[in-house]
Amino acid sequence: MKTINLSEHPSMLNIYLWEIRNVAIQGDPLRFRRNIERIGEIMAVEVSKTLDYAVDNVQTPLGIASIDLPQDRIVLGTILRAGLPFHQGFLNVYDRAENAFLSAYRRMGRNRDGKQDLEIVAEYLAAPSLEGKTLILVDPMLATGMSMEVAYKALLSHGQPKKTHLCCTIGTKQAIAYLEANMPDDVTLWCGAIDEELNDKKYIVPGLGDAGDLCYGTKL
Repeated sequence: MKTINLSEHPSMLNIYLWEIRNVAIQGDPLRFRRNIERIGEIMAVEVSKTLDYAVDNVQTPLGIASIDLPQDRIVLGTILRAGLPFHQGFLNVYDRAENAFLSAYRRMGRNRDGKQDLEIVAEYLAAPSLEGKTLILVDPMLATGMSMEVAYKALLSHGQPKKTHLCCTIGTKQAIAYLEANMPDDVTLWCGAIDEELNDKKYIVPGLGDAGDLCYGTKL
């Protein structure tokens, strides 16, 4: 798996990352959602540089222009609920993309040794065929990597994509190591930034808190 950390190449994306992390700013839900959306837009353009292109001609009022156009059939996949504004940012760029949505939640289960451990359970899934298409699977916070893996494997029930891109605003070194061990080699992971660690509740440190709550309010 190839990992790309966009914060290693500073751009306007860093302003939006700074704002979504900032406790003095992130309390405005409208601004928080819009900043997540903006990060999605910038990341979508970066991902677009890896697509396949072919030349097409277009008639202008004064002649013919040749333009390289993307050939990939895009499916945007999102994990509910925090992924919705991030997804919208990608959809603003890939406005002809098909869309897939799934829900996932955390619960305590048992590992192979019989000890209690965190597990991710996928429930609702709505997706088109992925066969031969380019899958862009987005989730703003990549804490353990487990949700992304579960979502990817659930989506494979709808076909084998030609390419897969995983996208997050903030990831952790632990999640990256987990995905490197559990995802195919040809998958590309895009991160707005990479943080060092998780706390005992599996939240990213320094991170930004709970992205879903900041977008849509606290949940019971």
